[in-house]
Amino acid sequence: MSEQVHQMFTQIAPRYDVTNDVLSMGTHRLWRKVAVRLSQAKPGDAVLDCATGTGDLAIDFKRVVGTAGRVKGTDFNAAMLSTAPAKAKALGLDLEFEVADAMKLPYPAQQFDVASISFGIRNVDDPKVCLTELARVVKPGGRVVVLEFGQPTGLFGVVFRLYARFVMPLIGQLLTGNRAAYEYLPRTAAAFPAGERFVDLMRSTSAFSAQSAHTLMAGLAYVYVGVVR
Repeated sequence: MSEQVHQMFTQIAPRYDVTNDVLSMGTHRLWRKVAVRLSQAKPGDAVLDCATGTGDLAIDFKRVVGTAGRVKGTDFNAAMLSTAPAKAKALGLDLEFEVADAMKLPYPAQQFDVASISFGIRNVDDPKVCLTELARVVKPGGRVVVLEFGQPTGLFGVVFRLYARFVMPLIGQLLTGNRAAYEYLPRTAAAFPAGERFVDLMRSTSAFSAQSAHTLMAGLAYVYVGVVR
């Protein structure tokens, strides 16, 4: 992640959750639950959630794996991660959080049953390296799960692009004081490979025995699942 992007997330971190809820009308929370379901995580599993931000996806995983399971949430940006431990504690959930780079994870191979990253892989310097690293720390037969924006088509796509270009930056500026961040985020989402193009990227790593894309809201987002070799 570039220093500029790192600083951007540091600036918007205090208002990140409320801004996400307003911009997506809460839809991102439903998408995370779909990602957990598609991961096939079960009680007792060990899960690594990268780019965890304020910890929402890690918390959803912890509710599934239970007290017998283990969930570790990591993020490159300490400011984004700072509110996650208190959020988990308030819910009575025992999670681990630490700063770590998703392209160079400080964990031995084959430690987790599931590794995930939501709305973060488009911000890493090399998504292919990130996918390979996520697969490295997952046991054979386990799953790597990626939740990321896509590019919807048709009339819905036209409406969303207008919303992303004009409304998102305005709301972002009002809630966080950082208009540029909410111009950057939809711009990178529009440019990032989605659908079968991302599946091809997963396939090119040779880390997975199977890979698939699951469409959300007519291609506004996708959940990608890779089964580790």
